[in-house]
Amino acid sequence: MMHSPLTLVIGNKTYSSWSLRPWLFLKQMGVEFQEIRVPLYADSSATLIQSYSPSGKVPVLLDGELKIWDSLAICEYVNEKYLNHAGLPENIAVRAVARSICAEMHSGFMGLRTELNMNCRRKIPGLEFSHLAKQDIARIGEIWRVCRQQYGQAGEWLFGEFSIADAMFAPVAFRFAGYGVTVGDVEQQYINSLLALPAMQQWQQDACQETEVLPQFER
Repeated sequence: MMHSPLTLVIGNKTYSSWSLRPWLFLKQMGVEFQEIRVPLYADSSATLIQSYSPSGKVPVLLDGELKIWDSLAICEYVNEKYLNHAGLPENIAVRAVARSICAEMHSGFMGLRTELNMNCRRKIPGLEFSHLAKQDIARIGEIWRVCRQQYGQAGEWLFGEFSIADAMFAPVAFRFAGYGVTVGDVEQQYINSLLALPAMQQWQQDACQETEVLPQFER
């Protein structure tokens, strides 16, 4: 393991998809860190999170006196400082594609976010989704197929080796599995690879040990 003075402040593992992304990236890339979990929507949550994060949101990475908030910013910072840029494809054109899909995941897919909450503790198959959510599901499947077919031949990840892009899409694997979303063979193999990661399994096991229940995410 690579040694660093990092502390990652996260929310509930059951629900916090944004916390999962940098947590998984750090774990998968072998960067050592401490974690602080702040249960969300508790009476003391806002005050406690504000003491760590200028945005008042999690996740936030603490590197000494430096605070880096936002999942994608955290991953990019770790990639530059601790990984010698190994967390993104080496080729500049392929790296641009990777950054594009990371940004698309970061800012889009509101139908998916609204209707398919991440909840690592339960499965609710058979629900009917809106047209917008179905469009998001189809678009994510397209991204995964194209990346696996065009850039992923050297390994089991979107660009062959594990990258920030895989961390950004990891919560979708929990969502699709939890709601029983039907996908094609390429997409299902990719989901299986994500869910088989020891770090993903650890995250889910930790989630199942949590006692907080947030009704708004239990649909």
